[in-house]
Amino acid sequence: MRLKIFLILLITIQASLTYAQSPKSPEIKNNNGLGAIKEKEIRNDLYQMADDHFKGREAGTLDELKVSVWLAEKARNAGLTPAGDDGTYYQFFSMIRNRIAANSFIRIGDSTFQLWKDILIARTAPANISAPIILINGNNKEDLDKLDLNGKAVAIKVTNEGVNLNVSLPERRYPGYILNKYNELLKRGASAIIFIADKEGEKSWSQVIPGMKRGTYDVAGGPNVDVTQKPPVLWVHAEALEFLSKKGLTLNTTINIEHFEYPSVNIVGTITGTDPKLKEEYVLFSGHQDHDGIRQLYGIDSIYNGADDNATTSVALLAIARAFKKQPGKRSAIFVWHGAEERGLLGSKWFSSHPTISKNSVVAVLNADMIGRNNPDSAALLGAIAPHRNSGDLVNMALAANDEGARFKLDTLWDKVTHVEGWYFRSDHLPYARLGIPAIFFTTLLHPDYHTPMDEAKNIDVRKLTKMTEWMYRTGWKVANKKERP
Repeated sequence: MRLKIFLILLITIQASLTYAQSPKSPEIKNNNGLGAIKEKEIRNDLYQMADDHFKGREAGTLDELKVSVWLAEKARNAGLTPAGDDGTYYQFFSMIRNRIAANSFIRIGDSTFQLWKDILIARTAPANISAPIILINGNNKEDLDKLDLNGKAVAIKVTNEGVNLNVSLPERRYPGYILNKYNELLKRGASAIIFIADKEGEKSWSQVIPGMKRGTYDVAGGPNVDVTQKPPVLWVHAEALEFLSKKGLTLNTTINIEHFEYPSVNIVGTITGTDPKLKEEYVLFSGHQDHDGIRQLYGIDSIYNGADDNATTSVALLAIARAFKKQPGKRSAIFVWHGAEERGLLGSKWFSSHPTISKNSVVAVLNADMIGRNNPDSAALLGAIAPHRNSGDLVNMALAANDEGARFKLDTLWDKVTHVEGWYFRSDHLPYARLGIPAIFFTTLLHPDYHTPMDEAKNIDVRKLTKMTEWMYRTGWKVANKKERP
């Protein structure tokens, strides 16, 4: 009996070791780089980067610059050659911000509404309006057709009809609803829109304020740089419905805009390939270094450390860099830690339009965002399903790399255009894909700690993060050594 138990244990241990070692593909067989990806180093880097010391790494702050210096030093220790500006690891760019000025005012009838307490301004654009208010039932088209809205400030009670309440962040739930109503009422001549919050709007009131107060961000040449006068979009509390039902009310508002310019930065380094010809081409590994800084208090914590979002990928790229340094591929590898992703993919927009290497030399982009949470055996590859897929070759290499190594069960739902989160459009591969560069997006998807102070290093599954790192590396190794570009 004891011998039987011993044999069962031996077989179990052997099977476990076989799984842990993972089969080696022809491309990986003679490669020593995989051994340079070490769970202990990934853990140490993660706990440093997601520490309170960096105060959440908000773009445009000294904290983002501090973590950039930390990353550049880590890149140097990993053996990367500087590939930013002027022989450094840094590619600085200006982040242009517009926000509602404190001297803006809103008066309805004889009452002045206090900004950010009694009323919200949902559109960052200047306005100077004096208009009579009309309260309407905006969900009945026949009623709308009977009304003259030209030159009116239209007050409308919000409903959650058509609003998907499964969207993760409250501030992402209503934009589509607002835009549809705004465009419809604008066509009918409205000079301003006043949305009266429903129950869901009330619940998310405090959560949407930080984004509205921050305003809009962009880089030079982007659509949010120059703001022009537009009819304002205002939100009031549900309790204001009775007040707005009074006859003869007039909206008087002046909305002023402040303009700022902040520095943000991409960190860029390379490992030169071994092939005399192919080394002029690059596999680009991509992630973002910034997060949300210090924001709304949850319990006793207000530092949004962004351990999963996106310190996980930042430290994964360091590990992949060490692997390519130990054994370079035929093609060169370039690593870009993008700044200001949380402000609207600004770092990747900037690097993709102002690359420090030839744009045509980039053969593929392997981007990742949030790769250390949820079930240990599951992950997702976005850009794998049409219409998001822009390179079948690259997708096939990533799928083969998964089969040869981590063997994650892949969630395909998040890559569909019908998915409520629109996740494909929310990370740094997107500007490259829009340029026609083959691009894919590795992720382990959302979780309840997303964009909260609870996204801390202690909640990361570092073993899973290491497997995700290996998967990205295996994929990149295939791209680096394949004769043809994907």
